[in-house]
Amino acid sequence: MAIPHEIAAGAIPFALGVVIASMLILAVWLGMRVRSREPEPPRPEDQPHLPESGPVHEIREMREPDEMPHDGGFLTPHELRGFGNIRSHTAKDQRPPRWSPNSSGGFGSGSPGHH
Repeated sequence: MAIPHEIAAGAIPFALGVVIASMLILAVWLGMRVRSREPEPPRPEDQPHLPESGPVHEIREMREPDEMPHDGGFLTPHELRGFGNIRSHTAKDQRPPRWSPNSSGGFGSGSPGHH
C-alpha cells in the first residue's frame, strides 16, 4: 500500500494547511467567546469629568520636612507610619535653591568643588 510520491508531495502540505487553518479558526472562536463574557466598555457618561471649578493646575512651592519628635523615647512602627512619606509643610523661603557660584559638580565627580 504505497502512496505515489507525487500525491504525498501535494497531500501532506495540504493536510498541514487544513490543520493550521482549523487551529486558527478555533482560536478566533475561543477569543470571541472570551470577549463576549467581558464587561462592556464604559459609556461616555461613565468617564471622569472636569471639576466644576475647571481644570486643576500645577502648584509650585518649596516644602520643608516636619521634625521628628525629640521627646527622648522611641517610636513604634505604627507611629512611624506618618513619617514614612515624610510629612512636610510650606517653607518660609519660597526661593528655589540655586547652585553656589564657586561650586562645581557633586561628590565624586572628579572636580575640586567648593573651597
